[in-house]
Amino acid sequence: MVEAISYIVSLFLVATLVYRWQAESSRHQQQLEELDIRIHVNGIRGKSTVTRMIAGMLREAGINTAAKTTGTAAVFIDSGGVDVPLRRRGAPTILEQIDLIREKIEPRCKALVTECMAIRPNLQEVSETRLVDSQIGVITNIRIDHQDVMGETLPEIARSLLNTCPRYGVLVASEQDPQLLEILKIGAEQRNSRLIVAQPELVTEKDMARFDYDTFRENVAVGLAIASVLGISRDTAIRGMANSSPDPGALTIRNTVINDKLVTWANFFAVNDRESAIFLFDMLAKYRTADTTTVVILNNRLDRELRALLFADIAVFDLAPDRIAAEGHYVKAVTDRLITDGYPPDQIINIETKQDHQARETISALLSEAPTPHVLLVGFANVHTRQAEGLAEFFDTLPQSAAFDSVCIDTDSDLDPPEALERQLRDAPHC
Repeated sequence: MVEAISYIVSLFLVATLVYRWQAESSRHQQQLEELDIRIHVNGIRGKSTVTRMIAGMLREAGINTAAKTTGTAAVFIDSGGVDVPLRRRGAPTILEQIDLIREKIEPRCKALVTECMAIRPNLQEVSETRLVDSQIGVITNIRIDHQDVMGETLPEIARSLLNTCPRYGVLVASEQDPQLLEILKIGAEQRNSRLIVAQPELVTEKDMARFDYDTFRENVAVGLAIASVLGISRDTAIRGMANSSPDPGALTIRNTVINDKLVTWANFFAVNDRESAIFLFDMLAKYRTADTTTVVILNNRLDRELRALLFADIAVFDLAPDRIAAEGHYVKAVTDRLITDGYPPDQIINIETKQDHQARETISALLSEAPTPHVLLVGFANVHTRQAEGLAEFFDTLPQSAAFDSVCIDTDSDLDPPEALERQLRDAPHC
């Protein structure tokens, strides 16, 4: 009798949960259908920037538009273009899209542009089919990253990104590699969608001059391709994209004085691929003199073990700084990898993760190892950690030195081609 009652109670609880999920799903789908335009932005680089630019373009066209990015920090952008930080009660989850649409989207809102926050292919598919149900999908670019879940090769990563391609809609891509475009074309056709390839060569210098911040032709070309689909004029599209604000985080180069040493701080934690890391590090050559000790900080996340080891290799073989500091998780594994790669053990600085670890202690440890009056600190690999945020906040509170100009660069930019990034470093605004 007790077992029967327990069985009936279990069935009731399961039925209740299923009913609530179906009701929630039905309500969510109804809210989606009330939006005339739904755009899902995916890719390896530039998602937040492109999301903001598309939303700005739609607002300029008179379309009441909301947007959501997950770049440096999760942000909801309301119909007036105002950033509203999203405070999470727990770990990030794609289901927050449901809460966002239920709580933040006003009845008068007619368009939603959202950045895909999923990395795993199966979750990307759920995000598209269950949570966004877009008519227009975007793949900003295809780069080597997240190999542990998205694939080891560019074709494999392209197929993973295709999971956010809409059904019976349009897929816009700025990728130019013919092999990868063929994969995207086939994937779009399988979903009864058509592929539109953005054309950066059609974006003029005059167009780019209208932006107060540095972005890339590929990003602008994506916006123009979508404008063409939606019947928005070219001038309106450019004006709206140019009026959009860049992601609140930035790759920054700042200069200050600590313990009587001139310190140049290059916050490149958002850079997590080899090509961009090498190019940016080379661009720092103008900050290095015979009196400079260059220290690369490898900031490692618990869920990015493969990236931690990859950046150990990059630091040794491609960057070769005077010192390498490992902090966060996998410190021992990274240290072992550095030594195996042939890096001198006495030039490795280990910064163990501790609950009471402070940014000032990190900087003191790094400066004590530097024999020169000038220290160039360069952070790579992961931006969303307590350590990276602590270091960024620490330097933000310090007075700037006039020894070099401090600059800001759009964090979320696709860091190709090199000449575009060189222009950013040369012409970037003061922080």
